[in-house]
Amino acid sequence: MKKLVITGGAGFIGSHVVRLFVNKYPDYQIYNLDALTYAGNLANNEDVASAPNYHFIKADITDAEHIDALFAEHQFDGVLHLAAESHVDRSITDPLAFVRTNVIGTVNLLQAAKKHWAGKMEGKRFYHISTDEVYGELHDPKEFFLETTSYDPRSPYSASKASSDHFVRAYHETYGLPTVITNCSNNYGPNHFPEKLIPLMIHNIIHHKPLPVYGKGENVRDWLFVIDHARAIDTVFHDGKIGETYNIGGFNEWKNIDLVHLLCKIMDEKLGRPAGTSVQLITYVTDRAGHDLRYAIDANKIMKELGWEPSLQFAEGLEKTVNWYLENEKWLNDVTSGDYQKYYEKNYAGR
Repeated sequence: MKKLVITGGAGFIGSHVVRLFVNKYPDYQIYNLDALTYAGNLANNEDVASAPNYHFIKADITDAEHIDALFAEHQFDGVLHLAAESHVDRSITDPLAFVRTNVIGTVNLLQAAKKHWAGKMEGKRFYHISTDEVYGELHDPKEFFLETTSYDPRSPYSASKASSDHFVRAYHETYGLPTVITNCSNNYGPNHFPEKLIPLMIHNIIHHKPLPVYGKGENVRDWLFVIDHARAIDTVFHDGKIGETYNIGGFNEWKNIDLVHLLCKIMDEKLGRPAGTSVQLITYVTDRAGHDLRYAIDANKIMKELGWEPSLQFAEGLEKTVNWYLENEKWLNDVTSGDYQKYYEKNYAGR
């Protein structure tokens, strides 16, 4: 029986990974470890919360003693590490929070794994989920990020993730820890906290609020449906080669302004509003400091070596995403009001 700990499992991507592993692997014991900071929402796990192989642990990865004690108590066989501070704007205003969680938190997990797996590394795996932002930015439209692309982080967020990547590789090379890393492009889909582009625009369109677009909206991102990312994580965890890095992307580049226009069109149709209504809400704001122009992932390695590929075209994935938010307005309202934070107190506190 495998015991797997998924850090950040109440967050956006993490909750989809938890759901996939709980449902797909009933013989695995899945431990969702989350500090339940502002983006951690146990309502994201509600559909699997009663599964016999699901367990929730409220813990902060920056607390080294607690993490060590949890490894000693549960004897985890694998770590899927998604817990992270991830919003670039927040990293600019509070970079030390990103150092604490993304760097020190990752090292705490590595230390615990090294200590408790010493002499028995067989069958163990430490999987670090990272971002394409560690590579910097692209200017040539024909250029893509490869696993061999040099790191060039340009924000406190991407610098913290680059540092954590380096520590994971160092623990593999120095201590023989069985590690694997993936760097993924922008995710979208259900359960996304509405501070990121797509859920923010959906929320604001619903409520007739301004749609803030940085600069001229010409920044380009590669988008991947979150459930396809969860599938990729499953594939890499089970079949990826120890010590390797795999890039995960959707081959799906969009300028921010074009994406916002598309969302306006879809939302107007879904909400029965006259065409062009939501476009009028677009507001151009001062560009973010150090805003990278373009990210684009070359995902050929994971496709060729492990057989993974995206399952959804962007139009289909975006429609599923919009439909989910429109059908789950209580979730969205709870998140934006802060009421979602009461879920833990109601359902888990005192256990």
